[in-house]
Amino acid sequence: MTAVLNRLRRVQGQLGGVISMIEQGRSCKDVVTQLAAASRALDRAGFTIIASGLRSCIDSANETGGEADALTIEELEKLFLSLA
Repeated sequence: MTAVLNRLRRVQGQLGGVISMIEQGRSCKDVVTQLAAASRALDRAGFTIIASGLRSCIDSANETGGEADALTIEELEKLFLSLA
């Protein structure tokens, strides 16, 4: 979760930057570019949280004799992102 918190802190900073850019009258292109970057970072944080939850479910299935193969968080995140 440390990586998620770091990513969310960066998003928080990016959003502050977007607000400042708007207040300063920066170009639409610059504002939209920064807003899109913040949006992608926020999505990635959400996907990571979801992947962690999936990992927990799979680990539980493995402990109880389920047939699911254990996957890393990164593998689960990639799988989830492929659906998005």
